[in-house]
Amino acid sequence: MEIIETLETCGLEDDSYQLHDYVDPDALEQVIASADENITVQFTVDEIPLEVSPDGVDVIVEDESQSVGE
Repeated sequence: MEIIETLETCGLEDDSYQLHDYVDPDALEQVIASADENITVQFTVDEIPLEVSPDGVDVIVEDESQSVGE
């Protein structure tokens, strides 16, 4: 899953958190898949702010007009 890969890139080991404690991955996938391309869902996993869209997963940087994509 792209979210896990992005979190690992940020230095968060996959055994240090449970993704379902932060977001329902199945529901998120359904929302993104069924929505138009303009939707984004933002949430934070262990202090790492993420933005998920049909285009992929981005880490939100302090200046929200820019993000670091994977």
